[in-house]
Amino acid sequence: MPNDVLSFFLAWASAPRRVGALAPSGAALADLITRDITPASGPVLELGPGTGVFTYRLLERGVHPQDLTLVEYGSDFMRLLQVRFPGARVLWMDAARLAEERLYDGAPVGAVISGLPLLNMSTRKVISILGGAFSYLRPGGAFYQFTYGMRCPVPRPVLDRLGLKATLVDRALSNVPPAAVYRLTRRPQCRLIVRNNDAAAPADRRTTLSACTV
Repeated sequence: MPNDVLSFFLAWASAPRRVGALAPSGAALADLITRDITPASGPVLELGPGTGVFTYRLLERGVHPQDLTLVEYGSDFMRLLQVRFPGARVLWMDAARLAEERLYDGAPVGAVISGLPLLNMSTRKVISILGGAFSYLRPGGAFYQFTYGMRCPVPRPVLDRLGLKATLVDRALSNVPPAAVYRLTRRPQCRLIVRNNDAAAPADRRTTLSACTV
């Protein structure tokens, strides 16, 4: 919507590191970041929805409004989201507090869509956001993050620490500016096992194998 551009610019001007963009995301990026989402993905958690560009596309994908939880830190954006998406749950809070708040009973979420400017955030805050988000994701769930940078906005040490892997979904070159979408998922769980025929050998001579399960 035309007024959204002005709203975004004013929000960016007052807090550029928190907003991270001069204008709302375009249709091409909204299509890309929600491409894998279906009604079966619900509940869906959206972080930093802003004016709701991705939210509209999620609804068009068939996600039920009651299956949407929108976490927004900007008070003006929060009030706008409440008006535009009355059927969704809109929370005014910092996404870094996800682990402190119990948004769900258990971990039912199938997808997290993030419009947060992770590149503008400290490593500690990124870890808090991802750790909190993944605490709500069910097995097989994914965290979708877009970036205007050339690489994944989550550094490899952070991925390693949290046991995550990042996969490039695709690039929305027609977006202004061009953007990329990454899918973050849990790595297979691995454990060390000892071969039965080596169990009687000295500890420093036993053969170990890595067994992984998805």
